[in-house]
Amino acid sequence: MNLKEMTTQNLVFYDIEATSKEEVISFLVDHLDKEGYISDKAAFQKAVLEREAHSATGMERGLAIPHGKSSVVNKAVFTVAKLKTPLAANVWESVDPTNQVSLVFLLAIPDEEAGTTHLKLLAELSGRLMNASYLDGLLAAPSKEALFAALGEEAVTENVAGDSAYAGKSVLAITACATGIAHTYMAAEALEQAGKELGIDVRVEKQGANGMEDTHDAAAIAKADAILFAVDTKVKEKERFVGKNYVEVKVADPLRHAKEILIRTLSEPDGTVTASSESEGVVASKTQKTGWKKVGADVTAAIMTGISYMIPLIVAAGLMLGIAKLTWVYALGLDIGMIGDPTYNSVGGLQEFLHYLDGFGNMLFKFIYPVFGMFVAYAIADRVGLIAGFAGGLFAGGLHYTFWGIEGGIPSGFLGALILGLTAGYVAKFLNQRVKLSKNLAAMKPMLIVPGISVLVIFILNLYVIDPVFGHLNKWIADTIASMSTSGTLSLSAMIAAATAFDLGGPVNKAAGAIAIGLSADGIFPLTPRVLAIVIPPLGIGLATIIDRFVVGRRVFSQDLRLLGNTSFLLGFLAISEGAIPFMLRNPLITIPLNLIGAIAGACTGVALGAVQWLPLPAIWGWPLVENLPAYLVGMLVGVAIIAFGNIFIRYAIIKRKERNGEKIDY
Repeated sequence: MNLKEMTTQNLVFYDIEATSKEEVISFLVDHLDKEGYISDKAAFQKAVLEREAHSATGMERGLAIPHGKSSVVNKAVFTVAKLKTPLAANVWESVDPTNQVSLVFLLAIPDEEAGTTHLKLLAELSGRLMNASYLDGLLAAPSKEALFAALGEEAVTENVAGDSAYAGKSVLAITACATGIAHTYMAAEALEQAGKELGIDVRVEKQGANGMEDTHDAAAIAKADAILFAVDTKVKEKERFVGKNYVEVKVADPLRHAKEILIRTLSEPDGTVTASSESEGVVASKTQKTGWKKVGADVTAAIMTGISYMIPLIVAAGLMLGIAKLTWVYALGLDIGMIGDPTYNSVGGLQEFLHYLDGFGNMLFKFIYPVFGMFVAYAIADRVGLIAGFAGGLFAGGLHYTFWGIEGGIPSGFLGALILGLTAGYVAKFLNQRVKLSKNLAAMKPMLIVPGISVLVIFILNLYVIDPVFGHLNKWIADTIASMSTSGTLSLSAMIAAATAFDLGGPVNKAAGAIAIGLSADGIFPLTPRVLAIVIPPLGIGLATIIDRFVVGRRVFSQDLRLLGNTSFLLGFLAISEGAIPFMLRNPLITIPLNLIGAIAGACTGVALGAVQWLPLPAIWGWPLVENLPAYLVGMLVGVAIIAFGNIFIRYAIIKRKERNGEKIDY
């Protein structure tokens, strides 16, 4: 195949000057737009950057392959740029941390064109770039014209005689990435080359934009010694491999460690593929069959699943609130405290619209824990756990107090959602496995028996254990805070700040808020530590995800946390601390102590310097109402800095230790 057919000389650029990944991508997207290959420049650039947030597109040996899949792409195409000054891995994230990006291929992939010649050529390009001789020819090109000519050269495949302890073995692999082109085919090429060097018969099925290519048939599966899933998406038709040993890694992992992964697949498999009750392929671990180690792994995976589904809801809710509140204050000049007043229910115009938009955002926040609990249960029990997990989340969010007419009830928050979600999952899973019905009555199990019994268990657990335990805990906290009202300004400030920051809008936070607002209403003690402790954690953790690579020279947060960190930072200015909850759930031993230290230090600094805020307005529009605003801002900066730099340095130290010990880095 002549890859020059997939581009033109007008889309090949040489000695481009750029200082960031975003600058390079913007430059190439702009030229794709000028040449008419895309119909909406902004939409395609957004698609490319969203793909960048998913995983690294920097490779090794100077190569980077950003790519985007979108309906605005008129025809599959690629553009290439040779950079005048290479970009380091801390500027362009790469699978090889020493990579200096100097050659960039931007792939434009249209939606719904599986099997077309153009997509096949893009797939060919992705695989060919893994060939050392082909890439060397591109890197050595001395001019734009030579680079364009080198694209049409054929790759030379070396005949490597495999000689290893695993020679003669057979491994079937599946590669699949989010967009279905670049990483899918590059990982396949890397595995096939590594197989030749080791003497292992490696056959790769690509599940990408072209559908399922080189599909493994029953005969090949029967003869295979092991199965390798190098995927970032769900494997299609995994049930074909039931009974086979497997290893599962991310699709980018073979780009650097193909040989090691193949050896591990044959010598230390993760487990055996089994069939679930719904005939979908799942895996049963050999190394974690029983004991607390398996339970811990299952719980961790369930929490991560719950977080991943909860994040979009947090972002959406925060966006609704932000639009409403900022427009209300700065465009209409109205009192922010009035945005929720029922008198605006029928005033018409923009005021009524913003009033309801704000209420909509608040309503969405009420469902953060139901969504979290629902998908925690789903991760454990699959679909049969959804309803019970959702019910547990409703209790954790305190919605039952509203329907039962109980005023002043304090919800169990994220801990309640976690406990109830896990319980829902394990109860539903137990019932689904143990309840046996005849074929004619089988439909009753997922529709009636499992959800009915598991929801009843959640109701009883919450009524007699979760609510009473957290109710007593919150009462104790409230009494403790109230008893300190005469024990010193800084001591009380520290106590209020710590309780406010502890669970980011949860029951402890609400208990502290009730006491702090009561003290303020009585003119006893201002709300300064309370309002500072609301904004410091989300701003601090958000800032950490933005500046980490400038502080320690590398990223210390995963891609998904970096994306969430930007949201948390913006929500912090709106006094919405829930944006930082996923960080707390994923790494509580790091996040919670730092939140407490930062909130205490920031609140006490602001109070000691003379900041005073009597009104419950922690968001940015309330800052001008603070007495001694400079002192308030200094306190806030102190707290934010402690959390930001504390997270960066602690996470960096953990990553370095794991790298020295050869452990997996899970952020």
